[in-house]
Amino acid sequence: VQLQASGGGLVQAGDSLRLSCAASARTLSDYDMGWFRQAPGKEREFLAAINWSGGVLTIYKESVRDRFTISKDGDSSTVLLQMNNLKPEDTAVYFCAAISTTKWRYVRFSGKYDYWGQGTLVTVSS
Repeated sequence: VQLQASGGGLVQAGDSLRLSCAASARTLSDYDMGWFRQAPGKEREFLAAINWSGGVLTIYKESVRDRFTISKDGDSSTVLLQMNNLKPEDTAVYFCAAISTTKWRYVRFSGKYDYWGQGTLVTVSS
């Protein structure tokens, strides 16, 4: 399973960014997907996860729920994270990850994920 995250960059406060995570088609049938971020000197934190077996279910970190949206890009094997109204404190390396569908109840916990992408840097200037 390979995951390729992209879409990071340098933006100003209030701007938007859309991150993408390209995954193999097999990944999307056997795994649910999550986004995390890690700022310098801080622990990796959960942002959002998506499950699409039997319909689409999403879950968010409460503090980003109103600004971030996780979705699947149509019929492609890509998971998106739309981030709006970005703030300087959103500056971090953002990671996508895959977790077995049997572990949906653990999606908030980075240690439960099976595969990780390489990360993409988001820098928000004030």
